[in-house]
Amino acid sequence: MTTTKRPKFSRILLKLSGEALGGKSGGGICPEGVHHMAEQIREVRELGVQVVVVVGGGNIFRGLSGSEHGIERATGDYMGMLATVINALALQDALEKLGAPTRVQSAIAMSQVAEPFIRRRAVRHLEKGRVVIFGGGTGNPYFSTDTAAALRANEIGAEVVLKATKVDGVFDSDPKKNSKARRFEQITYLEALQKQLKVMDSTAFSLCMDNKMPIIVFDFSQPHNLRRVVLGEKIGTLVTG
Repeated sequence: MTTTKRPKFSRILLKLSGEALGGKSGGGICPEGVHHMAEQIREVRELGVQVVVVVGGGNIFRGLSGSEHGIERATGDYMGMLATVINALALQDALEKLGAPTRVQSAIAMSQVAEPFIRRRAVRHLEKGRVVIFGGGTGNPYFSTDTAAALRANEIGAEVVLKATKVDGVFDSDPKKNSKARRFEQITYLEALQKQLKVMDSTAFSLCMDNKMPIIVFDFSQPHNLRRVVLGEKIGTLVTG
């Protein structure tokens, strides 16, 4: 039985898209969607796994699309970073209602709602069993929350980046448009780059590749899938050297 299994990982970084918090519409914040996420995170924390979460902000505002409509790019990116902090607070609220202690750390200083990002403090929170949620991206415009996830995973010594999506891994084409799309069970960084598979943006991907940080892309919409990944079941796609 899976209850007797030991987790494969002791410290993970979970990358959540902002759209996932928006539920089926992908916009705004869906309380049921956030609760579903929090349940899966709590389940893994109760296995003794240290959990770090990086959350996007696309359900509220996306800097790149804002710049396409006339907003200056850096300003749009800062607006997007603030959106990630809103999402981080929503996830914190849901987790604490389930009894999971958390801390939100922001790359942009806002001391009344979140701690500043301090690596040693984040690691100490993890050692005390708290879920640490990183908001504010990297704190810099022109960098995505994928890049923030890759950066923070390496900084805090995570063993793997778990990229939560709405499809079961990485495919050779869009499975929503092509019913014959083939899923990769495992793929190397170079293969993913050569095939132009959009696992993460190029900056984030290069960070993971250079530091040999494995990435598992999996379907987070299915109940208990995060737990299954952490216990070592082969779901989704493993990207590694």
